[in-house]
Amino acid sequence: MKTIIISIFMAMMAIAAQAQQKSFYDFTVKTIDGEDISLSTFKGKKVLVVNVASKCGFTPQYAKLEELYEKYGKDNFVIIGFPANNFLSQEPGSNEEIKEFCTLNYGVTFPMMAKISVKGKDIAPLYKWLTQKSENGVQDAKVGWNFHKFLIDENGKWVASYGSSTNPLSEKIVKWIEK
Repeated sequence: MKTIIISIFMAMMAIAAQAQQKSFYDFTVKTIDGEDISLSTFKGKKVLVVNVASKCGFTPQYAKLEELYEKYGKDNFVIIGFPANNFLSQEPGSNEEIKEFCTLNYGVTFPMMAKISVKGKDIAPLYKWLTQKSENGVQDAKVGWNFHKFLIDENGKWVASYGSSTNPLSEKIVKWIEK
């Protein structure tokens, strides 16, 4: 009897924890132009979230990200870029400077957000959710460098994490978008 009661209690706790689990859509962030945007705006779309930097060896990935967005951006898919200065100060510019850099050098048309922190004591709430299993309910995922990619499904659930060296046009990302 005691075992049954404990089992029921544990099941109820698991259900309560799931009910409290946030989704991607529960966050509001600032666009690169300083406007608030609810990520629920992207409901029903697959989302690739990427932390970006203008002075990084991976910066040329902007071109591949833009190519991916141009090919699939109309098909319930979006890329969201988050400038971050967490790695060797490789994104020192203001939001205005970052926007100009991305537009002039890479023709970026996918949504860009305001500069944030993707790790450490001042980590942005969204990145806390992206990187901590206790927040996303799926997996811990450390952001090791600029251009780390996270995949979010159409229901706002965390799907996968890929490091900086993963090409945005890689087969695993493209297959996920197309399925």
